[in-house]
Order: sequence, then C-alpha cells, then structure tokens
Amino acid sequence: MVLPGLFNTDRSNFVMRGYLKRLGYRATGWGLGRNLGVRTVGVEAEHLIARIEALAAQAGPVTLVGVSLGGIMARLVAHRRPDLVRAVITVSSPFAGSAKATNVWRAFEWVTGERLDDPAVIARSAAIAAPLPIRSTAIWSRSDGLVNGFICHDAAGRAVEVRSGHLGVQLKPAMLIAVAKALAD
Repeated sequence: MVLPGLFNTDRSNFVMRGYLKRLGYRATGWGLGRNLGVRTVGVEAEHLIARIEALAAQAGPVTLVGVSLGGIMARLVAHRRPDLVRAVITVSSPFAGSAKATNVWRAFEWVTGERLDDPAVIARSAAIAAPLPIRSTAIWSRSDGLVNGFICHDAAGRAVEVRSGHLGVQLKPAMLIAVAKALAD
C-alpha cells in the first residue's frame, strides 16, 4: 500500500504504483482521499488500520510505502498493529526529530488542525519515532529542501540516501529504484 504525503491523494503516487505493478507487486493506494493527517486516518489511525486489515485478510501482512506524512502514518500503523504490516518504507518522512525542523510545519498545523506543541501530538510523535518492531527502510535526501533529511531516518532501520528535492520525490527514478530494492530485500 502506498500512502500519500500531506494534502495529497492517491493520484500523487500513480507513477510509483504503476512502476511497482510492472515489477510484479500488487501496489494499491490507501483509498482514503486527501491526506489531512488524523483528520483522514483517525486519531489512532483507525480508518487506515481498517483498510490495511481488509488487505491483510486477502493477502497477509502488507508492506507500507509512505511518502512524507504518509510515511509517518505508516509508522504509526506499524507500531499500533505490527501483525498487519510486513515492512515499512518511508520516503522523505521526517519522523526522527522535531516537526519544526521542517519548512512545512505551519502548513501541517493548518491542514491537519493539530498543534505541534499539544502534549498528545508530542506523545504520538515520540511513539512514531521509536524503533519499529518490523523491518523498515527510510529513503531520504540531504538536499530535500522542505524537510531536514537527517530527521528522515534513524539508526534502527535501514537508510538509503537519494538525491532529490521534496516536491515530486515519489516521481524520481533514484527513489523508485530504492523502493524496489527495499521491497526485494
């Protein structure tokens, strides 16, 4: 399952899904519309978990590939329901540090309706940043421009650096190849 970034829909990932399908993977979007954070997935990610439960019932544990905020949502689900998730691949997802180390934190607050200084948001962010109980790969770029690439990976999972800006990262050949390699591992 491919999860879109902030304010994006499944349409933003059609190139990645098409590429993965050509490689023989059963790539699907998340089917939840525009990614507005917890406004879309639910505070405990219950709407997203329900979608993943349905996919896992058909084919077993699901690999989650999340772009930016989609990767953060993927990590949230993997912590909440590791039984449903085979692996997590994040792409330019700033999960390993302060969200204020990005150039989009104000837009995040505006779009999601959440305040980064809210104790519940801080606690959830800390849980998301914790090492995952399953395999993970973080694809990141030091030249991202919108998010600090160094908070897009941690020491616990595998990290793959690509050269890319944040906007349109899911369309870059180097990133597509990195995702395919992570899926093959």
